[in-house]
Amino acid sequence: MRVNIPFEDRVGIAHEILAVLARQGLNVQAVEVDPPNIYIDIPELKQSMLASLQADCDQVAGVGTIEVVDILPGMRRSLNLDTIMAVMEDPVLAIDALGRIVIANAAAAEVARCSEKELCQKSLYQVLQDSTIQHELIANEFCAPTREVLLNGEPFLMDVTPVFEPLSAGTASDGMAVGALLTLTAPKRIGERLHAISRAEIGGFEAIIGDSEQIRVLKKRAARVAVVDAPLLITGETGTGKELLAQACHGVSARSNAPFLELNCAALPESLAESELFGYMAGAFTGANRGGKPGLFEMADGGTVFLDEVGEMSLYLQAKLLRFLNDGKFRRIGGDKEIQVDVRIISATHRNLRKMVQEGSFREDLFYRLNVLHLEMPPLRERSDDILLLARHFIERACTQAQKPVSRLNQAATAAMLNNRWPGNVRQLQNVVFRAITMSDQRVLDAADLDWAEDSMQAETVVFEEADTWEASVNQFETALLTKLYQEFPSSRKLAARLDTSHSMIAAKLRKHGIPKK
Repeated sequence: MRVNIPFEDRVGIAHEILAVLARQGLNVQAVEVDPPNIYIDIPELKQSMLASLQADCDQVAGVGTIEVVDILPGMRRSLNLDTIMAVMEDPVLAIDALGRIVIANAAAAEVARCSEKELCQKSLYQVLQDSTIQHELIANEFCAPTREVLLNGEPFLMDVTPVFEPLSAGTASDGMAVGALLTLTAPKRIGERLHAISRAEIGGFEAIIGDSEQIRVLKKRAARVAVVDAPLLITGETGTGKELLAQACHGVSARSNAPFLELNCAALPESLAESELFGYMAGAFTGANRGGKPGLFEMADGGTVFLDEVGEMSLYLQAKLLRFLNDGKFRRIGGDKEIQVDVRIISATHRNLRKMVQEGSFREDLFYRLNVLHLEMPPLRERSDDILLLARHFIERACTQAQKPVSRLNQAATAAMLNNRWPGNVRQLQNVVFRAITMSDQRVLDAADLDWAEDSMQAETVVFEEADTWEASVNQFETALLTKLYQEFPSSRKLAARLDTSHSMIAAKLRKHGIPKK
């Protein structure tokens, strides 16, 4: 039985209580003194003996009523700590002031390939195979930035949390550092955490807004290629939503619960792009992090790496990427050890890679390795049925961000939206809507509220009458515009070239509105 005997704190009272137990012949297995309580584990104590024990304890001045407890507080803390350490997926080591390991969890023992007991008989330098780390931690009182270390030859990022000796109550600062808690995170786990942070933004094909025939066909085709575990190349003009399509393909694939990490090949110089993709070892180059750094391929192990604007990649990086695609192996910058990972590559570009291959600026063998599966994101001008749907979506989002009531477009603004060529595609449409909502205080947006880019085509001058519904307004505008232009461009192909859109879409619109009139 375990009991708590409260007492008034004074010198010698704990010894007097233990003397009472000795006189009764009760063997004490464990004692924890935490004034004003003393917790005692007495295996031989029975419920029937409590009254006699209480009577004897009452003879000691300052002793209160004995309480039965289920477990001693120190033992509870120890069990809780053991449970926490056991369920942690990352290796964790606790070291004392001399750098000796005093606590190790199961994950650390598994990586080190020894038991937790054996691990706790070693010093830190023996486990990490680097004596400088232990000396630096002790010299800096266990305050150190995150760095990469090797545990049994495997790379981990090490976070150091100093453990301070507690001082007396009322002291503002902690005492001296008596050790540290070391948390080791594998590159793959870092990728999982990055993915978890951004996972809310990664959805399926429902995130791609549109109900046009082109988008329906694209989603149907994308649903097929998304589940095939092979490289995918997405092409399309700037601003069409290639990254959104890549995220959707990852979101419905078998890798959806693994990291989705991305690199814009046009945003970084060759040397930085190489280190971001492949990582580097300690001392690989001037300015490198101490201990090295994992790359995207390591952190995305089991998931997907999205290479945006892959057409901007240098020939040197193209060669390294090709080798990785051949067998899934690579070396860090400055390293001699081959690392193998399981990563799917999704790439995207607005450039004509076939033409670049002919010109010699893109490797032909890499092109065929990236272009195993292919999707093309249609430009906004070829999916005009989606313009107003996207505009309403962006208006609602912009109004929410600006904390304004939801606005709407009048007929003139609607006509301008539909007749714009949108060289910047969906991104330009989003920006136009955001500027209009930000700069206008009107609940109904007019064409004059839309701030067009300089290279956008303004709406044709088309006269139309007031319509009762949104659909009627759109139909009336399309009929008036096509009727006017058909006089100058009297065929679906010529008219499609004039409006810079697809022949099939113009042909469908002409049939829908009965143009030319019989």
